[in-house]
Amino acid sequence: MFGFFEKRRRKKIREGDFPGAWAEILETNFPIHRQLSAADQRELQGHILVFLDEKMFEGCGGLVIDDEIRVTIAAQACILLLHREPAYYPTLRTILVYPSSYLAKHPHDEKKKHHRLGESWQFGPVVLAWDSSRRGGKNSFDGHNVVMHEFAHQLDQIDGAADGAPTLGQGEERGQRRQLYRSWALVFSRDFECLQKKAAKGKRTVIDHYGATNPAEFFATATEAFFEKPRQLKKKRPELYEELRAYYKQNPVAWHGSRDR
Repeated sequence: MFGFFEKRRRKKIREGDFPGAWAEILETNFPIHRQLSAADQRELQGHILVFLDEKMFEGCGGLVIDDEIRVTIAAQACILLLHREPAYYPTLRTILVYPSSYLAKHPHDEKKKHHRLGESWQFGPVVLAWDSSRRGGKNSFDGHNVVMHEFAHQLDQIDGAADGAPTLGQGEERGQRRQLYRSWALVFSRDFECLQKKAAKGKRTVIDHYGATNPAEFFATATEAFFEKPRQLKKKRPELYEELRAYYKQNPVAWHGSRDR
């Protein structure tokens, strides 16, 4: 019953008016929006409305949160939700935003600290550096996007584990889901190993070398490449591109045009 009312509430929010000032922010800070069809633009705007209704933003390090910050980050997080049954990152409540890179505890040594641009916690906040988030939104063709990266982790963590294998085949029969997972595991494990080998040799790759760290980081960096370097990814790793296309139910090649280099 709760799910029924929740879906109805969200539907009403999605159908609301998208403020003109917010549309101007998208025009300036998220050029991917201009590449989408009119229907996809409206769908994205609807998701942004729900996202901003449900999530809380907190400024850190003296940063004052404004609509530019909220809309710019929400747009990049919500592009991952197009054409899917949107879960709106169910375990996430708060996005912490620093002016720039911030010091965080090292994941393997709590006595050490290092500078970070973002991080994602399964039952905690997403943490982002604003300058990197804005730069990633404006430059949608360089294959680096900290917001997409951290929210890909959120999608990966929905099933309880950050393992590079998000929930697949919702609504499909058990046998179909099993086949989807089998295909995903085969392609991702092979391409993850390939990236590890190339990164170790310092070879240039479409996917950032950070993806060689572990399967979760591979999924997140592959997501960045999928949305920002789709032509290169499809050419170099066609089966990986198809797995991501099936999962995200989008085909960025169709709307990136000749700007993807």
